[in-house]
Amino acid sequence: MTVNITSKDGTTLAVDTIGQGVPVILVGGAFNDRSTVAGLGAELASAFTVVTYDRRGRGASDDKSDDYLVANEIDDLAAVIEHVGGRASVFGHSSGAVLVLEGAVHGLPIDRLAVYEPPYRADESQPKPRADVYDRLKALVAAGDRDGAVQLFLGEAVGVPAGAIAGMKAGEGWPFLVDKAPSLPYDVLVSKPWQLMPFERIAGIGVPVLAIYGDQTAPGLAEATKAVAATVPGAVLRVMPGEDHAVLQRPAALAQILVKFFN
Repeated sequence: MTVNITSKDGTTLAVDTIGQGVPVILVGGAFNDRSTVAGLGAELASAFTVVTYDRRGRGASDDKSDDYLVANEIDDLAAVIEHVGGRASVFGHSSGAVLVLEGAVHGLPIDRLAVYEPPYRADESQPKPRADVYDRLKALVAAGDRDGAVQLFLGEAVGVPAGAIAGMKAGEGWPFLVDKAPSLPYDVLVSKPWQLMPFERIAGIGVPVLAIYGDQTAPGLAEATKAVAATVPGAVLRVMPGEDHAVLQRPAALAQILVKFFN
C-alpha cells in the first residue's frame, strides 16, 4: 500500500508498506527508488513490516527544499520512522547506507542498523573526485542536462570508465538512470567522496550495526565496509561470496542475513 507523508520542510514522500511484524525500513542508494528495493522487501515481508520510500527528488516524492542538504534527507528518514510508529530497524544500500549511518549519528530512533557497501573513501590511497564535483553536478541538474549529470556522477563520483558509460547510455536502462538525475547531488553530498570517511562521528553510533559487502565488489567499497565495521563499536562484518554492488537484483541471500540480524 502506498501513502504520501510529509517531511519537515513540506516535501511529500511516497511510502510503501508490506508484511507484518516489527518495522524495517529499506533505503536505496543512487539511481534507486522504492521499486529497486521492492524485491528485498518482498523477501522480508513474512518476518517484518517492511517500509520502502522514494528518497526526495526521485520517483513519486518531490523536493520542496531550495538547496541540497543532508539534513533534509535525515528529516525524511525521521518522518518515515515516525510514520511506522516512532521506532524502526533500518537497512541502507550504497549512498542509502551512508544516509542511514548519518541518521544514527544524529540520534534517530533506530533499533538496529544494517548497511551494504557504503561508498565512503576509507583511506588516502583511494582515488577521489575533484572537490567541485558536487557543484558541477548541481549546475548540470539546474541547467536541465540530466544526461550530463548522470555521466558526471558515473564517471567522476563512481569511477566508471568512459567506454562503459557509453555502453550504458546505449542500453535500455539509461532512461531510468536519467530520471533519477535531479537527486544525484544528494548522493554525492551525503558520501562526500573527495573527503575521508568521518571516522570520529561514526564511532559515536550506539546501536547494533551489521556491515555487509560482496567479495566480487569494487575494492574501495569493500574497504569502506570493513572500515565501518572496525569503527562502530561492536559492529559485525559479513562478507557475501559471489556478490557485488548489484545485490538488490538478487535479494534472497541478503534477506536471509537481514532476517537473522533484525530478529
